[in-house]
Amino acid sequence: MIATDMSEPSISPSDEIDDTPGTPSKSQRKRDMAELEDMGEALTGLSEDRIKRMDLPEDLRAAVLEAKRIKSFGARRRQLKYIGKVMRQLDPAPIRAQLDALEGTSRAQTAWTHKIEHWRHRLLSEDTALNALVAEYPDASHPQLRTLIETSQREKALGRIPRAYREIFQVLRKLIPQPGVGATDARRADESLTEEDEENP
Repeated sequence: MIATDMSEPSISPSDEIDDTPGTPSKSQRKRDMAELEDMGEALTGLSEDRIKRMDLPEDLRAAVLEAKRIKSFGARRRQLKYIGKVMRQLDPAPIRAQLDALEGTSRAQTAWTHKIEHWRHRLLSEDTALNALVAEYPDASHPQLRTLIETSQREKALGRIPRAYREIFQVLRKLIPQPGVGATDARRADESLTEEDEENP
């Protein structure tokens, strides 16, 4: 069952407090609950496609997807509490591991994109950059990149649409390997990674 705007998730007193010797204290249980709610909020920040592809129990997946559709702040907070309650019945470690892996992938993707942009900037601003690129990435086509560099510089000087500037990015994206990504994931990243079309050099 998914929490709605009309009612709070039912959490019994025994859910909140357990003074049995050897069990976590009330304050520790509250911290644990808050951490689970934070994890649930992290899940709601993912795309629906990503959530559907994650290894999640179906009731948790449904609750997370419902939270993404809720616009009201109060109703969303209630839904996050409900998600936390659902997660208390599960082992959160596999879910945390998946979130950590996604965060690591996101950081690697960002670093890879910045590396591509850095090389493009060097190619357009340093005369020796093309030789340095070819030395580091022997598969680079010197003539192709030289032509694109010259075309991009002309486009900028004439105030034209920076097509060559964008094409340099695409060439570098295929040339520079994305760290820690297999062939399937690389194809997915290649499909999802796009440039700001209105960006000017």
